[in-house]
Amino acid sequence: MRIRATVAAVSGALALSALAVPAAGAVEPAPGKADLFQAAHRAASGRTAFTGSTTAAAPYALDLAFSGVKVNNGRPIVVGTTGKVTAPVSFRVTHAADIDLSAEDVEFDVLLYRGSLTSPSNTVWGDYRPSCVDVSATVATCRSTVDIRPLEGDLLNSDATTFKALGYAFDWNDQHPYSDDSVDWSKVGYAEGDALALVKLQRASRLTVDAAPEPVKKGKTLTVTGKLSRANWEDNQYHGYSTQPVKLQFRKKGSSTYTTVRTIRTTTTGTLRTTVKATVDGYFRYSFAGTSTTPAATAAGDFVDVR
Repeated sequence: MRIRATVAAVSGALALSALAVPAAGAVEPAPGKADLFQAAHRAASGRTAFTGSTTAAAPYALDLAFSGVKVNNGRPIVVGTTGKVTAPVSFRVTHAADIDLSAEDVEFDVLLYRGSLTSPSNTVWGDYRPSCVDVSATVATCRSTVDIRPLEGDLLNSDATTFKALGYAFDWNDQHPYSDDSVDWSKVGYAEGDALALVKLQRASRLTVDAAPEPVKKGKTLTVTGKLSRANWEDNQYHGYSTQPVKLQFRKKGSSTYTTVRTIRTTTTGTLRTTVKATVDGYFRYSFAGTSTTPAATAAGDFVDVR
């Protein structure tokens, strides 16, 4: 489904020949989706048209363009440690009238990548083919997804950053790229659109609170503890988020509004601890504003009965 640097660092049409012609005597697996995309991009990199070379043929320019790309409705994609996270993607495709988007040998989608386009640090995309509705003979509106499975090693912690959206399209013209057969790239049409949208991937966060003792006598000291943790995509556990500012907030019983009592920082292990005087019945909670790599989190209020 996604890949981390599976194509060797070659450039131009050499990348295409590297995929199409295995070394003598070698048994090479069929190329994957990211292999083909990266190879096609390298062949076209720096050119205004997909011209061939003396080394190997390159794909021809496919008359197709992407626009209006929106990923996860413009919000960051927050990923925990288990399950599958599916983010919606919507876009518009404008194409020549003789390109049939529903044809089996026409392959297109919008994927996310970070790093350089010729050799991305990571690439993620959806499980299924986009679903499109024709607006006219040359325009279609499409929906797809980005699907991420942290338990399958899709992400490293360093992937908590900004990804770019890239639209790509192949018209394979009866070539068979996912088989062991060689591909005649001169018969393949290819188009891409880079940096069509930006989206952040973030490590899911958790925040707890516990105010004790309960109940408590008026005027006595309450100790409010808690912990801020976030997903680690490399061991699939939640670990404390250190030295982060967190607000202790209080809501009086019968009120709907929390007010900030004070701001404290988490310890090196993500724990929180502070003390307050018990005055009236109400709810204590911790609230974290979030960072670029980690979303905001607010603990559910812990009720304290003051007697």
